[in-house]
Amino acid sequence: MPYYIGDVIKEETRLIARTPEKFRETGIDVRIDSRVEEVDEKAGEVRLVDGTRIPYDVLVFGTGTTPLMPGIPGEEREGVFTLKKFTDALRIKAWLREVPCRKAIIVGAGFIGMEMCEAIRNLGIEVQVFHRGTLPVNRWDPEFSKTVLDELRKHQVDFVTDAEVKAVETGMKHRLRLVTNHGAAEADMILMAVGIRPDVALPKQMGLPLGKTGAIQVNFSQKTSREEVYAVGDCCESFHRVSGHWVNIPLGDIANKQGRVAGRNIGGGAMIFPGIVGAQSFKVFDLEVAATGLDEREAIEAGFHPASTLIWGNAIAGSMPRNTKVGLKLIADRATGKLLGAQAVGTAGAVSRINTLSAALWAGLNLDDVGWLDLAYAPPVGPAWDPIHIAAQTLKREI
Repeated sequence: MPYYIGDVIKEETRLIARTPEKFRETGIDVRIDSRVEEVDEKAGEVRLVDGTRIPYDVLVFGTGTTPLMPGIPGEEREGVFTLKKFTDALRIKAWLREVPCRKAIIVGAGFIGMEMCEAIRNLGIEVQVFHRGTLPVNRWDPEFSKTVLDELRKHQVDFVTDAEVKAVETGMKHRLRLVTNHGAAEADMILMAVGIRPDVALPKQMGLPLGKTGAIQVNFSQKTSREEVYAVGDCCESFHRVSGHWVNIPLGDIANKQGRVAGRNIGGGAMIFPGIVGAQSFKVFDLEVAATGLDEREAIEAGFHPASTLIWGNAIAGSMPRNTKVGLKLIADRATGKLLGAQAVGTAGAVSRINTLSAALWAGLNLDDVGWLDLAYAPPVGPAWDPIHIAAQTLKREI
């Protein structure tokens, strides 16, 4: 959606996988703008907000997440947005087309905040970010987060740290004024990107068990505690193959896979969702940022004794012109040498290396295995000794 807002994707129809009309051609009745207010288990029905009752034999929750708001006066004002649904993107795009927008404020510095920095800045609009911490995307090592911050500032994004937002008011030179502990800042639109939580209001109403993450508990077939009720996507948990814990990582590719598993089982087949290793990435301006597996804190919580190393290397052979720097961090268990996680940042090659290391995590490889992986070599695409090899062998020596 940020790429649609930023005019990289020109037509909104390219974001629609299948229209309600296309669904109906295959016998699937899709009703949009139809909120479910209640699930009546005894009657086997769901009640819509307009009072319509629809019977079910099998019920699937795919309710996704709800964007968090800071809970400050004025956050409901026109020109204040969140970005979670397709309709949010349409509203933001319409606002930018119809309102002379010279400056935008983004509250929060996670994935959506970073992608929207690029989208809005590339439209020639001034961008200012207010973040309660000191560095963006704190899932990553501080050295990598600092690289992201440098990239933002390189593209004239003003990043305000240790910020506490207090209110949204009417502006004088711009439409809106954001009041913070650093004073007031004005803008023509404000995006609240402070986080999300699983939308589990209906499952809670039914008494379905939730996990420690606050998302719906499911088994490997995507079933909940009720035989006839399934859950898929951002509203439910996934099994993490590295930590052995059930987690909630709201990403579209996970939701897509879980939906297929549930559909196969509902249709009379047999399929399980084998879990995740936590691969994730985003792009901000010219920088790729990616991670997989566990960080040190998560590794400790899972009962490991983590050790890590962070190196900077070349994404391609050092002898090649315009070689690109890539940073790579590996986390492994000190006792066994088992690979636990990885992070990367760079103008090229960061995501591809994390994808390789995700496959290594999926297979349960240790540092000895990773340090001698047979990777394709050619000077324009990678060095003979890849940063993956160097980082694995370095960390092996250190532990």
